[in-house]
Amino acid sequence: MRVSTWGQITSGLFASALVGCGGSHGGYGSMMPAPTVSFSQPAAAATINLGQALTVAWASAYTTSCTATTSSAAGGTFTGTQMPSGNQTVVPTAAGTYTYTLNCTGSGGTKSASANVTVTPNLLAALAPTAAIPTVGSTIDPINGDLNPYGLVIAPATAGLITKGDLVVCNFNDGPTNTQGKGTTIIGLHPAAGSKPYRIAQSADLLGCNALTMLPDDSIAAAAWGSNMNLLVSAGGAVGAPFSDTFVGPWGAAFVAATATQPAAIYVSNAPGGATNAGGTIDRISLDVDAQTSFTEIVTGICSGGAPGGIFGPAGLTYDPASDTLYVVATSSASIIAIAKVSSIPKDGVVVNGQCPGATATPTPVPTFSGPSMASATVIAHGAPFNTPLSAALLKNGDLLVANADIGITTPSATTNMLIEISPVLPGGFVGQPLQVDTSTPGALFGLAATVDAQGNQVIYFNDDNNNAVMQLGPVAAGSGGGPSPY
Repeated sequence: MRVSTWGQITSGLFASALVGCGGSHGGYGSMMPAPTVSFSQPAAAATINLGQALTVAWASAYTTSCTATTSSAAGGTFTGTQMPSGNQTVVPTAAGTYTYTLNCTGSGGTKSASANVTVTPNLLAALAPTAAIPTVGSTIDPINGDLNPYGLVIAPATAGLITKGDLVVCNFNDGPTNTQGKGTTIIGLHPAAGSKPYRIAQSADLLGCNALTMLPDDSIAAAAWGSNMNLLVSAGGAVGAPFSDTFVGPWGAAFVAATATQPAAIYVSNAPGGATNAGGTIDRISLDVDAQTSFTEIVTGICSGGAPGGIFGPAGLTYDPASDTLYVVATSSASIIAIAKVSSIPKDGVVVNGQCPGATATPTPVPTFSGPSMASATVIAHGAPFNTPLSAALLKNGDLLVANADIGITTPSATTNMLIEISPVLPGGFVGQPLQVDTSTPGALFGLAATVDAQGNQVIYFNDDNNNAVMQLGPVAAGSGGGPSPY
């Protein structure tokens, strides 16, 4: 579990009590040591966002029993009998300030210590705009007019045609006919208001390009649903040979950097169209720099179906390196699946039992799991306010930002074109209230990308196909306390 790093506690900060007590015992005049109780976490002025977990850590001496209490049930579960020393993960369920108290008893008496934490509103609430959401720039290809932006990723480096921090987008529709799934272009935008798109690549092999991820050298791994290919595009725009495996409607992509024990990898989801069935999968392409070294199908059985403009399948692949967890947006069942320790999942390690009903019925039931690695897979959020969720991005506090696709919804309402924050640790997953970012035609939201600016503030970019543009939320201004804002 991820614990907030803002206002990080140091072991030297203790809320402790030490009181001596006098009197004789057994006629010998001996002194029984008074108990001591202290918290090492959280310390004074500890602050986390709603949706995050915190560690409560304590120590005591000369005690035989301890009892914990929390000032409010919304502060999380820190209650009842506790060991004289230990730690516990606590997940507050509402914003506010909470006090954690430990009462310990020993032969020398009873002593207590308390520690406080402030839980601020969730990140998405802080990013809510007070005026019109700024437009970074158009995503329409400047040469052939391709439009309907789907994939979105932030460039990690400066190389070839691309500058570090540029927004790289692929278009799902072609320009001449505006037909779903016929786009063949990847474009770039500098991350500043009024930016003009520049073409990075165009190829028939990119037909129906819908998801992008980037390698450290700015190579672009592009999932093309229409051509059933995953391709590596150089930073200079050269479209290379596709990865040498069989893909069926590739629909999501995420890059994972190499570690001391695992090679770099690209994870790709497949969302075959047609009648809803259990054909959705997730594949791992292991890499040596940019060269493929192995291919492993690690997840099978995800409900998938539909056609361009209404595809229900595994999407929005998002990787959290802090926990080696891959998050999957299961559009058909309106769920978020977390796959922990994903780098070590073997071939067909997770089987998703989606109970796919056939035809085009959605939503499908909430997934369950089997297979040798079934314990690694969990559903962390399901149901409303999801409405055919599609894309996701990792926020700096470890939460996910998820966008609804609104498939099948034609009339705008207060619940269309929503962004939703999801916590991997909060019971039920949903944090705070969703944020509506477009009040016009439903189904406008596709690619999401998250970053932080030079001051550590959260910035969100999202594709809006109502205006064929990348939009920006944030940054939230840094706090005035001398350090970065918790947002």
